[in-house]
Formats: sequence, structure tokens, C-alpha cells
Amino acid sequence: MNLNQEKEQALKKALTYLQEAMAAEKCRACGCFHQLVVALEQAFPAGAGPQELRETVETAKLCLVERQYDCLGCEVCIPPLVVNALTQALGEAVADLEVCPTEKVEERRGWPPLPGTYRVLRYQAPLAVCCITAEDLAAAVVREGGPEIALVGTLHTENLGIERLIQNVLANPHLRFVIVCGPDSQQAVGHYPGQSLVALAQYGMDDRRRIVGAQGRRPLLKNLSPEAVAHFREVVEVIDLIGEVEACKVLSAAQRCAARNPGTAQPFAAGPVVSPIPGYLPTRMVSDPAGYFVIYVDRGRGILSLEHYLNDGLLDVVIEGATAAELYTPAIDRGLISRLDHAAYLGGELARAEESLRVGEPFVQDAAPELAPPLTLASVACDPACNEAGA
Repeated sequence: MNLNQEKEQALKKALTYLQEAMAAEKCRACGCFHQLVVALEQAFPAGAGPQELRETVETAKLCLVERQYDCLGCEVCIPPLVVNALTQALGEAVADLEVCPTEKVEERRGWPPLPGTYRVLRYQAPLAVCCITAEDLAAAVVREGGPEIALVGTLHTENLGIERLIQNVLANPHLRFVIVCGPDSQQAVGHYPGQSLVALAQYGMDDRRRIVGAQGRRPLLKNLSPEAVAHFREVVEVIDLIGEVEACKVLSAAQRCAARNPGTAQPFAAGPVVSPIPGYLPTRMVSDPAGYFVIYVDRGRGILSLEHYLNDGLLDVVIEGATAAELYTPAIDRGLISRLDHAAYLGGELARAEESLRVGEPFVQDAAPELAPPLTLASVACDPACNEAGA
């Protein structure tokens, strides 16, 4: 086969890949395929490049549906395969086509500022766990993890995914460790987001914003400043557990990291940080226009009783149940509460009453447990004077 025949075969292969993507429902809604179509349309305007390619791109453009995700981390990612084949057919000028979405994502208020495939467990914890493509492992870490873990998620791309991870981590100065675990994605062209993240921590990025030593197809961090990358590498330690799929071993590593937590880092100046505010008590109590509640612990029947009174003293509803939730749920559904502070107060008092029923200790509405008077169980269960304050 001569050189021209090889180029023709490569072009046919690229067209075949494009047709496969058009036929795949997941591709039509994927940011990778959307970006490829845009890149090819810009690279081959009217009159440029092979006519068959331009016609196929036009057809692909008509097949696109509303974009639903940036990248699914598919085992075989078609857009890079198209670029590989076109590079063989048309030369190196096609090799640098943008085939993965790398546009900046709009930030949200609060933490984490950027959306992604993760689960937030708590804010003031020192560690994030990146399970790369192992969703089952991520679920197990969420289920079994301890208080040292703030965030658990997956990572599918070596550009946009890493950008989001770093920006979310930098927005929380309590995060000092990122464990990278689970199998790396080894597609036909290879995103290798896990290896790329570890390489970034070790070697940084070059002047073109390419991650040094990354094996991924396009490890370009276009939306991260050199200052952000430098700060991440300075304050966050990346733990390389790529390939580890046992949750118990990941959690053991997390505990070892927490044991040597250096404390809160200096916040990154350019990023949003959620700062704790001190709690406080209300300066005055405001009556709920919907009325008030009286709570009783009925030990004889082993239940809680919630009486609702209108503000003129008329009893209109009695709710009974064994748990706090069984009482406040119908109270809310019936519109017996109109103020959030009243709802919060009622929830707290019902929780105390439920605990009192469970352990057999006295319950006095509006009284702190340690200040409760030495009443008998019988008097608590039936004497309205014990609960005369009302909720």
C-alpha cells in the first residue's frame, strides 16, 4: 500500500468514527463530540479540506442534541480517534484540534464553587478522595469514611476535570491531602486523568499550561493560572494510590494522612472561601401566628403526644407517634407551623422527648436536660404542669 492509499484509508477510518458517534445517543449529548464538531467546522470551512469530510461534519452538526455532560470517561473515546485518523490522512496540522471541552465553568456561591461528580461529606476536614473512574469505590468510601474526609468523587478527564478538582480544593483551606485511587481510564487514546493529576503535583505545568509528564491525550489546564497550580502544589499533598480498589486500604491511608494534618492552609487569594460565622441566640422570642405546641411523654403507652393550640388557647390537633419525625411531619403537612425558628425549636424539643422516652429519663419542655427538676416518671407522663410553657 502506497502513501496515498494509506491516507485514503485513514480518512475513511475518520469518517467511520464520525458516523459511529452520530449513531450513539451518548455521543450526541457529550461535550467531547460537540467540541469535535465545532473544531472540525472551524478547521475545514467551505472549500477547505476533503468534501466528504465537510459533508459528514455538516451531518454530524444536525445530529447534535442539547449537551448534557462534558465527558463520560468512556472506555473508547471517539473524538480523539477521529483526530488520530485525520492526522494520518491530512498531516500534523490537524493534531492540535480541540477535541475535549476545556471552556471555563461558571462558579457558584459557596463550596464547592464548581459542579462535578462528587459527594460532599463535611467542610472542615483535611482530605479529599478522588476515585478516578471507580464509582463503586467512591460509594464505599462515602459510606464507610470517617470525619477526616471532606469530599469524595470521580475524575474522567485530564484537563477540565483536573481544573475543577483543583479549584474546588483551593476553595477550602482545610483540605491538605488528595488521595488518587481506583483504576485510571485507559482508553484507546488514553485520558489518564489520575496519572495526569499525580504528574501535576510532582512536576507542575509548562509555559503552554501543559502538565509536565502527563500521559493523557490533552493535559492542558487553560482555565488555571500558574499561581493557582503553584499554590495547590505547595499546600496540598497528592497521595498516589492509582489502581487501589479496596475501600479499606483507601480509608487506612486517609487516617494516616489525617494523623499528620498540618492544619488550615493559607487561603488562595483568588478563590472564594467559606468562613465560619459564630452562632448566636435570638434577642427576643416571636410568637408563631399559627399557634403553639405542648409535648407529652406517655410512658404508659410508649408514645409521644403533640398537642397544638391556637393562640387563643383552643386545642385543635393532637398528634401521636413513637418518634420525633412521626410528630413533626404531620405538623408541617397540616400547616401548624408558619415560622422557621418555631420549626427548629419544635424539632429540638421533640428530639429530647424521643430520647427521654427511649432511655426513661424525665422530660420537661423548655428545660435543658441537666436543669430538669427531679420529677417522677408518672408525673412527667401525665401532669400538664410539667409542660405548661408550650412550644
